[in-house]
Amino acid sequence: MNTYNIKELAEKLERCRNVNLDDVKLEDVDEITDIKIDRRKPSNERILDFIMKVKNPYIFKVKGKLVRIRFSENSNLTADDCLTNVLKNLYR
Repeated sequence: MNTYNIKELAEKLERCRNVNLDDVKLEDVDEITDIKIDRRKPSNERILDFIMKVKNPYIFKVKGKLVRIRFSENSNLTADDCLTNVLKNLYR
C-alpha cells in the first residue's frame, strides 16, 4: 500500500478546483487515457492515485478535447445520479 500525504493532496485539490479555464493550455492538460491506475487496488486508493498522478484532477483531455468536472457542494445527488441525468438528457 502506498503512503499518501493527505494534507498535500487536499491542498492540490483546493488549488486545482478554482483554476480559471481560460488560463489552461490544452498541451498542459493530461490525456485521461494516458493515466494508468491499478484496478486491483481498493477504490479509495485508486482515487488517491489518480489525484497524485494528474496535474489537475478537475481538468483533463478526452481524445484531445478539454473536459472540466465540477461537483455541487449543496446537492444530495451522487455522482452516479448526475451522470445518469446527463445521459438521460442526451438520449431522449
